[in-house]
Amino acid sequence: MYTQFDEKGKIFTNVVTKKPVQVIIQTTAQRIRGEVHVRPNMRLLDALKEEGEFLAVTGATVFGPDGRPLYTGRFLSVNQSHIVWVLPVEEMGEAGGKE
Repeated sequence: MYTQFDEKGKIFTNVVTKKPVQVIIQTTAQRIRGEVHVRPNMRLLDALKEEGEFLAVTGATVFGPDGRPLYTGRFLSVNQSHIVWVLPVEEMGEAGGKE
């Protein structure tokens, strides 16, 4: 990480710009809707591979098997080994529609 110091010793670091992507995440037990933040020049798939063991989700709502909301939170960390699939909301089509 690159850091700079001013004459008073204050530390400045570079800010990493990321854009929020609305997603639906299916885990082995629940469905989660929220935002995953990716760098502007990256695909969601690349960000998932880069994240590590846990995926950060902001503005998260966790739904039970019946589709009812169970929990909401500003931040949720999801263990990637429990993720079955991830769907970007902007790429959703209607069920039963043509591909």
